[in-house]
Amino acid sequence: MTGSLLEVIALDLRDAVAAEEGGADRLEIVSDMSADGLTPSADLVAAIARECGLPQMAMLRCNAGFTATREELDRLRGHVKELAEAGAAGFVFGFLSEDGSVDREATEALIHAVSPLPWTFHRAVDRAADVRAAWRAVRLLPNLATVLTSGSPEGVGSGLGVLRARAEAGDASLVLAGGGLREEHVPVLLDYGVRAFHVGSAVRGSWREPVDPDRVRHWRRIVDRL
Repeated sequence: MTGSLLEVIALDLRDAVAAEEGGADRLEIVSDMSADGLTPSADLVAAIARECGLPQMAMLRCNAGFTATREELDRLRGHVKELAEAGAAGFVFGFLSEDGSVDREATEALIHAVSPLPWTFHRAVDRAADVRAAWRAVRLLPNLATVLTSGSPEGVGSGLGVLRARAEAGDASLVLAGGGLREEHVPVLLDYGVRAFHVGSAVRGSWREPVDPDRVRHWRRIVDRL
């Protein structure tokens, strides 16, 4: 991997191959971006694993929100084994309770299910009632690889102050900056010490269009300061 990590959202095999061609380091595999990303099929993960060498982080999410019922958690635990066997290198999930705090019980249930594979805490952290308390809870969870965060529900542009505070608190190595990430944000985040970046719509014309390898190459240069 190069100096910074570049993760690209892939919805299908074509996206994955294009992301690899463009120089991405890692994929987030999701379905249904109209719901901001739900659990993909094991068949898709297996197809990508056959054609693409990039690590796949598979989303574990049943609905467009950040809460999970006991039935949904049971369903997600059932997906873990088949996704891992299909080739997932890690997982993406994270839940809040009704009061806006980190739902440790739900999150830890999936941590145990995916162990020993790494995982990313999803952008639920940006919607917590107390963001600093949420980060304190999340950063101590086992096998945590990264925290996908924009610092604000409105996107990175509104969340730079929070991301700077997290970096100053020693969490820069955990930050996977994404959600409304634009080119002009990257130099600022690099100066904060952030070295992991997550892009979706930025490397395609729209969610109806596939990943463009040339756009991925462009972002590769941006995050590497070339």
